[in-house]
Amino acid sequence: MTKRSKTPAAETPAPVFPTIPPAQVLPRLAALQTAPIDELKQQWRELFGKEPPSFNRAYLQSRLAYRIQELAYGGLKPEIRTRLEALGEQLDGGNVVLRRIRADSRPLPGTRLLREWQGIEHVVTVRPDDFEYEGRPYRSLSAIARHITGTRWNGWQFFGLRGRGES
Repeated sequence: MTKRSKTPAAETPAPVFPTIPPAQVLPRLAALQTAPIDELKQQWRELFGKEPPSFNRAYLQSRLAYRIQELAYGGLKPEIRTRLEALGEQLDGGNVVLRRIRADSRPLPGTRLLREWQGIEHVVTVRPDDFEYEGRPYRSLSAIARHITGTRWNGWQFFGLRGRGES
């Protein structure tokens, strides 16, 4: 029986990212608007140290703009990052599935939805757990749309929050 030496595995060094002088931030942000997609992808490799995702141009531009500012001015402090993660845990209870659901799928409480139907303007207020229409709570927008029209409607479509065929 031979003994294997217990040498630690070679650790890959942490990537070194360029420092960006604050004076270069605005010109670099402006250049993102006209840069070819190949140049955006190259900047991604330099600033993030990995291959760019296959998202659209607008996504790459916005993330690069944030990263340029982060490298120039500094990112979130560790205590703020920890606090944000703790708040996220409170909101989703540590449920990974809930984390993947788009946060903007429901309008924010206080949002007023307006819809004109047969010459009458109808106003719905979004509340934290339901919707208010004519001073009365409703559990769904579809129930309000049914009340207004007398027929079954998808409430999200009726109020223009989702187009036909969208999920």
